[in-house]
Amino acid sequence: MQDEAREIRVAAILGTTRPGNLTSRVLALAVDELLQRPGVRVTRIDPAELDLPFPGQPGESPGRERLKAAVREADGVLFATPEYHGSYAAAMKLVIENLGYPSELAGKPAALIGAASGAIGAVKALEHLRSVLSHVGAIVLPGPVSVAGVGRVFDAEGRCLDEAVEKRTRRLAVNLLDYIERSTCPAAGLEAFARRG
Repeated sequence: MQDEAREIRVAAILGTTRPGNLTSRVLALAVDELLQRPGVRVTRIDPAELDLPFPGQPGESPGRERLKAAVREADGVLFATPEYHGSYAAAMKLVIENLGYPSELAGKPAALIGAASGAIGAVKALEHLRSVLSHVGAIVLPGPVSVAGVGRVFDAEGRCLDEAVEKRTRRLAVNLLDYIERSTCPAAGLEAFARRG
């Protein structure tokens, strides 16, 4: 009897706690693409739901343990952050801090999404996030998605109005899966290759 193909697990991390944020809509496009692939499971991580402590605060934190477990079990991580004041949001830094050092991100492939209301997008936020994630040992994949003018990209129901943004965001999700299949899950990659062949 043939073994079942290994499930691929992705942690999708939203890097803001702002109510009604638009970054979550961009992240939702990537998550939707991931969920369309057979054998992929996505764990969504919203820091607003975790009550994460600041670094150095004593005591146990169930939210921190949930976060660490989700990232530890993931084969890859998808990050989405708004750009605030020329960098990524404080909520994203709090998530990273709560993943410990050595970090649960060490050795994990990571794909990045940034969203901003300005014309140049989230370029600065993505540069800073890439630097910090690389420092803690994540394997940051090339080709992050920066969404400019995010307030005009979605309608009131959350549908994407910009075909190019949607295509780039979905492609980022596919690239993350491709990397996982080729590099960290060779059995899954062979299984997918055998099914295509």
